[in-house]
Amino acid sequence: MTRALQTISIGLLVTSLYLALYLQLIPLPELVQTEIVPLLPFWALVSFGAFLLFRLGWNVMTFNDVPEAHKELMGEIDLAKADLRRLGVDVD
Repeated sequence: MTRALQTISIGLLVTSLYLALYLQLIPLPELVQTEIVPLLPFWALVSFGAFLLFRLGWNVMTFNDVPEAHKELMGEIDLAKADLRRLGVDVD
C-alpha cells in the first residue's frame, strides 16, 4: 500500500466517522451532540497546526545536530559567495 493510498484511506475513515457522529447515526448524549461534535473539525485543524508548528520549531532547533547537513549547507554557502565574488558582487 502506497503512502498516498494509506493517507486517503485514513482520511476517508475519519470523515466517515465524523459524518456518522454529525448525522446522529451514533447515539451520544445531547450535550455532546450539540456542543462538542460540531467543533471537532476546528479542533482537529488547530491541533494539526500546533503539531506542525512544534515539529518545525524542533527541526530548526536541532538543525546543528545533523553535522553532515550543516557541513553541506555551509559548503554551498561558501561556493555561492565565491561565485558572487568572481562576478564582482560584495557579499560580506
